[in-house]
Amino acid sequence: MTLHAGIVGLPNVGKSTLFNAITQAGAEAANYPFCTIDPNVGIVHVPDSRLGVLADMVHPDRIVPATVEFVDIAGLVKGASKGEGLGNKFLSHIREVDAIVHVVRCFDDSNVIHVEGNVDPKRDIETIQLELILADLESIEKRLEKSEKLLKSGDKKAHVEVELLTKLKEAFDEGKAARSLSYTDEEKEILKTISLLSMKPILYAANVSEEDLTRGEENSYVQKVREIATEENSEVVMVCAKIESEIAELEDEEKQAFLEDLGLEESGLDRLIRAAFHLLGLMTFFTAGPMEVKAWTIRRGTKAPQAAGTIHTDFERGFIRAEVVSYSDFVAMGGLNGARDKGLVRLEGKDYVMADGDIVHFRFNV
Repeated sequence: MTLHAGIVGLPNVGKSTLFNAITQAGAEAANYPFCTIDPNVGIVHVPDSRLGVLADMVHPDRIVPATVEFVDIAGLVKGASKGEGLGNKFLSHIREVDAIVHVVRCFDDSNVIHVEGNVDPKRDIETIQLELILADLESIEKRLEKSEKLLKSGDKKAHVEVELLTKLKEAFDEGKAARSLSYTDEEKEILKTISLLSMKPILYAANVSEEDLTRGEENSYVQKVREIATEENSEVVMVCAKIESEIAELEDEEKQAFLEDLGLEESGLDRLIRAAFHLLGLMTFFTAGPMEVKAWTIRRGTKAPQAAGTIHTDFERGFIRAEVVSYSDFVAMGGLNGARDKGLVRLEGKDYVMADGDIVHFRFNV
């Protein structure tokens, strides 16, 4: 699976600049609202040092890293849920992504116009969140009306749905996102049938100045973002779109030297992807052979047959067993043969829950 992350934010917070930097896709970035109308899409590789280690051992014809698809979605203004500005397009594109990367401006610069006239992360976050909530409110009000009719007709299943929708409506009326509430297992099953925008996991990208990033301390703006994220169990990554733009123009060795000069261990892209994986409960397993070494993305808790299905549906349909060795054992034993000689290659069945870093060969028959 490929992680689809939608980059959103008010106009002129640096989201298109950040998108350009991490994807090198050349999306237009300009100092005025609504520069981005149709979403630009860029696919980037997930940085994983384990791929290089495996490739040095296996010597494959090619290396295939996992990928993340970033979608740069049009800027948002108040009233989007009612179609103001580019609201309808914005909301429709949000429905298609797995997670939202909300770029929040956390720096002062008189040369860069802010659509609201001044920098206020709390207000900016609330503006976008409110539009998502209002769109959700409209959706559940229609569904609640239908569910209440079913309840009156004696439909027992409608009782739980009415209670859930009523709980959501009350939360939305208070300005709370769906993701901030807790749910029973029964409610979670109903939620799978409702496409709620405010249920989407959010990763806040606090866009700071170069000085703040290299200093490594969170300024007062970032602290406000952190407080909001903590309340709703979201993630925060401090980035500098300007620095990411400079990194994007460098070769690999130059990138590392540039980061070291700034006193940084890794790029903002690395931090964003790691945080997004954690937010969505994702992990990686590998296939390694002479043709290719490849990283595959799955959700934590995925069992072997479903992991096999990410490679090909036939692998899941005809799953027999999985030959599994951990990454650490594979490396320590000098490869698959060494691990097998030490009895470290396991035969796992349909109930095996995959672990991060597993190196797998699936047996199947269709």
